[in-house]
Amino acid sequence: MLDKLVGLAMLIVATTVFLYYTTWTLLMPFVDSDHPLHAYFPPRVWAIRIPVILILIGSAVVGSFLSVVMIRSNRKKAAKAKAADKGKKKA
Repeated sequence: MLDKLVGLAMLIVATTVFLYYTTWTLLMPFVDSDHPLHAYFPPRVWAIRIPVILILIGSAVVGSFLSVVMIRSNRKKAAKAKAADKGKKKA
């Protein structure tokens, strides 16, 4: 039951962010700049900066994770090869 609530919360957050961003980038350029609705949105330059920053951070996290996994995998393979070499030398 908890997983369904978490999934619903994630869906609601994603939908809200999508609607906010879509309104900000697609509809706000057509609203007069002195309209009070502009107070709820950051400057338009951030409509490009925020996704770029998120993509860069996400790529760095994924790349770091893959690097750590590959390094650990190589260490395990090296340890197995070393153990196999010791076993062959004893025989």
